[in-house]
Amino acid sequence: MKNKKLFFLLCFVFGMAFVQSQDLLETINKEYPNEPLKAQATFKTTRISIGHSVETRKQGLLEFHVMNRFWNTPAPRTQSFVADRMSSRIGLEYGINDKLTLGAGGTTWDGIFDGFLKYRLVQQQINKGGSPLSITLFQNMSYRSKATDNIYAFDSFGDRLSFTSHLLMARKFTPNFSLQVSPTLIHRNSALFEEDPQTQFAIGLGGRYKIGHHVSIVSEYYYVANPLETINTYNAFALGVNWEVGDIILQFQLTNARAMVEDAFITKTRTNFNFNDGNLHFGFNATYILHLKRNK
Repeated sequence: MKNKKLFFLLCFVFGMAFVQSQDLLETINKEYPNEPLKAQATFKTTRISIGHSVETRKQGLLEFHVMNRFWNTPAPRTQSFVADRMSSRIGLEYGINDKLTLGAGGTTWDGIFDGFLKYRLVQQQINKGGSPLSITLFQNMSYRSKATDNIYAFDSFGDRLSFTSHLLMARKFTPNFSLQVSPTLIHRNSALFEEDPQTQFAIGLGGRYKIGHHVSIVSEYYYVANPLETINTYNAFALGVNWEVGDIILQFQLTNARAMVEDAFITKTRTNFNFNDGNLHFGFNATYILHLKRNK
């Protein structure tokens, strides 16, 4: 029920922003009646908060990511200062050209190694004609290096592979507000138990609202249509702040998602979004951009 309330609240906020955006589009059409104008920096970075955005990197740009999650265990006494557990993902993303981005990374807690391709299919045009949306295709493959808990399950190299396909569709309504919808298909070569589906469908909703020259509020929610049967899972939710500092982008979030790879955090989030012990996770991402190829 709480997840549904969060979903409808996001829809209401995003709908109000859509109404306010119409006057801006009319002004742009009057000032630039014939010149095609492409929407730039819909989300500023390749991730909204915990999930991917429609953005791809320019040709020759290399991104170095360090993503972290911190959380407490539900034990009466904790064993660590600030947080009992933490997980980190270190990754690289490179702009092969302005439309195609290649990325890879590895995560410490769940031992998942992943690689992906993103291709910008369409870029939004903000005056007359052209596409009203930016559309990016995303394909991920992940490898779970740790053995399963089910001793009867097949556990070959192929059984440990999972694939995530996103259709990322976003619109920049105003210079301050952007919204993205992400139909998602997740397939595992082998389910942990026979009762669990190997293929799952989900849909993500994410938004960004700029509150300062370099600061924006972001939020994401992922609804899973056919969740796992053998374990209790919850829909992933995140609320955070993004801060741009030159070629460094810092992202802070509160989330119930412990994992950082798509197939894991969308379908295997084990806790709800609340302030009980072990349920709320603090996330901190740092992205540094290297210009390997300067534009002439």
